[in-house]
Amino acid sequence: MFDWKWDFVWEIAPRLIGATGNTLVAAGAGYAIAVVLGLILALAQRTPYRVLTFVVRELVEFVRSTPLILQIFFIFYVGPQFGIRLSPWMSGMIAIGLHYACYLSEVYRGGIEAVPTGQWEAATALNMTTAQRYRRVIIPQAIPPALAGMGNYLVGIFKDTPMLSVIGVAELIHTANAIGSENYRFLEPYTMVGIIFLAISLPAAGLIRLFEGYVRRKLGL
Repeated sequence: MFDWKWDFVWEIAPRLIGATGNTLVAAGAGYAIAVVLGLILALAQRTPYRVLTFVVRELVEFVRSTPLILQIFFIFYVGPQFGIRLSPWMSGMIAIGLHYACYLSEVYRGGIEAVPTGQWEAATALNMTTAQRYRRVIIPQAIPPALAGMGNYLVGIFKDTPMLSVIGVAELIHTANAIGSENYRFLEPYTMVGIIFLAISLPAAGLIRLFEGYVRRKLGL
């Protein structure tokens, strides 16, 4: 029988709000790492050094082909065997950042390859260095087509943060589990967590689409 208790909801609300903040921090930090590292990985696959290109490409494929939860476990539990001891928060941020950086590297690669050949030739004709070519000509034109994919992965990271609960990070699912175990009531905490995820994910997806349209209009695309 459906037995919803509003007084219990108001009682647990402060804890869920705090966990929401932790979840947003985890998603934001992981995404920041992914955005920067993803671009580095994309560019590393376009160097004239074949060994480097091969190693980076295989790393990207390996990370994309293995589950995020396995990578979280590996960094947190296996790392200490190699002298790398990280907190649950740091392990989670690195795992999420690395995992999604590999996906974003492919998004960046698609954007870079979409830049017309004439732009590359013009940059070369102006005697630009490789760094100047990418910074001033290629990357500014590669980012707009990649915005949709980048936005999708931002929402994806937010929805994957519950995986950090397996190593004790106090995000929403971890907190909901704790509340349920303490009070033997799981209906309210799990329902509220679902509502919170919807309340953040749906507006975020809409804002991303608006931002994408704004950038395209500014650039005349």
